[in-house]
Amino acid sequence: MSIFSLLFGGFYLMPLTQPELHGSLYGSQVRSLLQLEADAIARTAQQIDPHAIEQAVTLLLNCRGKVVLSGVGKSGIVAQKIAATLNSIGAMAVYLHPCDALHGDLGIVHAADVGVILSNSGETDELLQMMPHLKHRHVPTIAILGNLNSSLAQQATVTLDASVDREACPLNLAPTTSTTVALAIGDALAMSLMQIKQITPEEFAFNHPAGRLGKRLTLTVKDLLHPDSPKLAPDASWLEVLAAITQGGLGAVSIINDQGQLLGLITDGDLRRWIQKLEFTELAHTIAVRLMTPKPIVVTPETLAYDALQLMENRTSQIAVLPVVDDEQRCLGLIRLHDIVRSGL
Repeated sequence: MSIFSLLFGGFYLMPLTQPELHGSLYGSQVRSLLQLEADAIARTAQQIDPHAIEQAVTLLLNCRGKVVLSGVGKSGIVAQKIAATLNSIGAMAVYLHPCDALHGDLGIVHAADVGVILSNSGETDELLQMMPHLKHRHVPTIAILGNLNSSLAQQATVTLDASVDREACPLNLAPTTSTTVALAIGDALAMSLMQIKQITPEEFAFNHPAGRLGKRLTLTVKDLLHPDSPKLAPDASWLEVLAAITQGGLGAVSIINDQGQLLGLITDGDLRRWIQKLEFTELAHTIAVRLMTPKPIVVTPETLAYDALQLMENRTSQIAVLPVVDDEQRCLGLIRLHDIVRSGL
């Protein structure tokens, strides 16, 4: 008798086995479903009413308040993503759940706003209950719907056709193709606004300060420079130079005049090369002005950190540190390649 029979009083249990995997079959299925959703978006691009699109974009463009997006279930999740996209381009948007709206959150909605309602059926009860209250506040609404003959379609200011032939779900039940199309329409509206408003990369980055693009377009040398970097007079001895580089921990020392203007730069590499080159008797009398690189490459505090990085790297011999100067060529400190890389650029 098997162990299963002993444990379960004589009942026979089939052993658990892993289903046989058919990579090529599954791959074909996935590609087929992706194509189904891609075809649905292509069909939407052909069937959607250009006049309705123009009305919707005009409403969003002329919105003097915020865009209030709402939906239930998967449509609500898509609405949240569209809101996030609008916020990223500087078009203030919020997501409002219709249930919360009916229990006090309608207070965030004002006449200067524009509503965007998402529903595949167009008969979502919670949205239908909310619509009269939006109308009472004189809020125009854009409805992204899968049914143009629905109750929501009749109440919306503008209706955009997001209907699909079928869902990617094998049961034709789970919102898949329909949510993909609704999201694509929302993205298209947002990107149209972006183009019309001629939003620049700098403006886009202003809302993305933590991303790599945002940092490249907003992070400046001033944000990363070391204002307490070592500075010496041109008549400092080589031992003073050595001590300054060692104590400063930045791998270089700036040589300045009495007015604080930059005369040159000495890196630890420069110092090593001079020590190897000079006789000991010469070294004893060597001062900073002889060791320094005069008129080194410099940057200003307003220089983008990414541009400073390019200055350091895009040259025959890379450099690891740059002096930072103001308009009067006064030395404000040093910026290191290490600090720029560590910032995430």
